[in-house]
Amino acid sequence: MSRSTRRLAVLASAAVAVALTASACSEPEAESSVTASDGVTYDVSPEQSGRIHVDKVDEIAAKVPQAIRDRGTLIVTGSVGSTPPLSFYATDDKTTVGSEIDIAYLIADTLGLQYEGNTADWAQNFVKIDSGENDAFISNVTVTEERKDKYDFATYRLDNLAFEAPKDSGWTVEGRKDVAGKKIGVGSGTNQEQLLVDWNAQNVAEGLAPTEIAYYQNASDYYLALGSGRIDGYFGPNPSAVYHSSSTGETEVIGTFSGAGENLQGEIAVLVKKDNGLIEPIQEALNHVIEDGSYQEVLDKWGLQSEAVTESVINPPGLPRKAP
Repeated sequence: MSRSTRRLAVLASAAVAVALTASACSEPEAESSVTASDGVTYDVSPEQSGRIHVDKVDEIAAKVPQAIRDRGTLIVTGSVGSTPPLSFYATDDKTTVGSEIDIAYLIADTLGLQYEGNTADWAQNFVKIDSGENDAFISNVTVTEERKDKYDFATYRLDNLAFEAPKDSGWTVEGRKDVAGKKIGVGSGTNQEQLLVDWNAQNVAEGLAPTEIAYYQNASDYYLALGSGRIDGYFGPNPSAVYHSSSTGETEVIGTFSGAGENLQGEIAVLVKKDNGLIEPIQEALNHVIEDGSYQEVLDKWGLQSEAVTESVINPPGLPRKAP
């Protein structure tokens, strides 16, 4: 995404008034905070002066593999674009901020390591973990049974998905039949894509109209598609849909679902390479910050109270395997 595109995406998602017809040389400065309709004020500045930090816990830090302790950094990869409040570019167009970044800082602090963040497209994040280039993938990753074959997980948030549509569309999604005949945007390679594909297959098998699935990588693109009527709705993470709809007033959430389907509550987790020795100290770090309250402070800061977990669990049941 170009610098100018990222700026427009951040400003739009932050509900800052922008004159889109202004010339590039007179591009306005973004405000450092945004107050949504629910009263939550979001810090969208690169400084993040209110970021929550914790002290090192020696007994947990001692369990980190020696090579990582010697290096002194926790190298974290993640996808980033313009999807507040999870992970997005601040108003300087280059600093990554959001709830996922703050969670990563809490883990690194507890382990006595410096946080080092990298970004990549969704599929490339897995490649970075496979190669050992990065230690952990922290970016709204859902636990799935297929992913558990190659990776270990430590949970830290509930996984809820939402359908977002233009305000007053008169359309609600209570189940799979409600997406029949609609054009829905989704991110490629995500668990919401899998759910949407499965729903469509079931609908078509029952003789219902197929769903047209449109793929997007950046929030700026799918919000433009929503605004222009090129798609009927977008299926993505609930936190992003709530943030965008409450801060702009242009869209609304028309249905929410567990990221793992009808019979299982999905969970978001830190992903690491299987058996690399990191998952246990990361899980213990998460449970430590849950217990001391700093975890809740992060969720409160980003308006994610409804997705809190009471404990971190290693490799819980995940999204079922795709049908052969």
